Amino acid sequence: MIARKPLYSVDALPVLQNRVYPTADEAAACPRGDLRLELDAECGVVRNAAFDASLVRYDRHYNNEQSHSAAFERHLAQVGEIVRRHLGTRRLFEVGCGKAAFLERLAAGGCEIGGCDPTYEGDNPAVIREFFSPALGVRRRQLVLRHVLEHVADPVAFLRLLGEANAGGTIYIEVPCLDWILARRAWFDLFYEHVNYFRLDDFSRLFGRLSLACRVFGGQYLAVVADLGSLREPAAIRELAAAEPEPSFPADLGPPPVESAAEEVIWGAASKGVIYALLRQRGGGKVAAAVDVNPAKQGGFLPASGVPILAPEEFFRRFPRGTTVRVMNGNYLAEVRQTLGDGYPCEAIDDH
Repeated sequence: MIARKPLYSVDALPVLQNRVYPTADEAAACPRGDLRLELDAECGVVRNAAFDASLVRYDRHYNNEQSHSAAFERHLAQVGEIVRRHLGTRRLFEVGCGKAAFLERLAAGGCEIGGCDPTYEGDNPAVIREFFSPALGVRRRQLVLRHVLEHVADPVAFLRLLGEANAGGTIYIEVPCLDWILARRAWFDLFYEHVNYFRLDDFSRLFGRLSLACRVFGGQYLAVVADLGSLREPAAIRELAAAEPEPSFPADLGPPPVESAAEEVIWGAASKGVIYALLRQRGGGKVAAAVDVNPAKQGGFLPASGVPILAPEEFFRRFPRGTTVRVMNGNYLAEVRQTLGDGYPCEAIDDH
């Protein structure tokens, strides 16, 4: 059998892009894996065929918290309204709640909600420090699943596990949008850690009943509300997937040639910044520093590239006025410009 050419491939990416390291040497030695994106014939979702789950370890050192940004807070407020409107305010449960910022936002607004995540570090008794499993006894709840499904090796099997353990119910799902990535040629938004890449139509194929399917956060994310009991059987999903066209990946998707040897400063030490810094280095470019408002990341180093992460105050001390800053997410461009003032020109890498 002739092997199919991947839709997109990159070698030796960090397996966890939201794990920062205390030294540049430890960052350079981080675990790595290859990215080989292919269309899964069983469910029609684009996935990393080279993914090895044994390489991935989620613990308290993993930090994907974005709620320090006012722009992201507005996004969470929008999602909170979606959850209240479609799932109600009682018997909510967030699967993979991370540091529980969204869960506690809902609780502060009067919602009855619990959650689970092995990376949780707080003292909320409603949060279980474990991965989801039927042994948790979560049943007949309204489920929230934000930025989890893209990390799961078999997303359909996981959704079925949720539905069976919970006896059906309604679920809110939020994942990155592959259509946005391709339209923006966002090579910096393709990661090892994300096994799956979803299009909006994927969810109509997976579920028989959707009450919401739309794009949020400037189109970067998909927001879906589905009846878990309407998850289709594998044979039905496979039949629908067979009729789907393969997504069109640009032949030259990837970082553009480095035009200047000057060091860059990037704003954003999360996923996009990790990939941007690493692949720019591989192309002969230099990234002097990454700036981030998340205190848990400041003082650390980006995985693989070893780029230092600075607080905004440290950036101002180290870099003179006139230094250009590349913002890793255009959703944050306005607030970054407000923080930098007139002395530091900045541009978003996804602004095209």
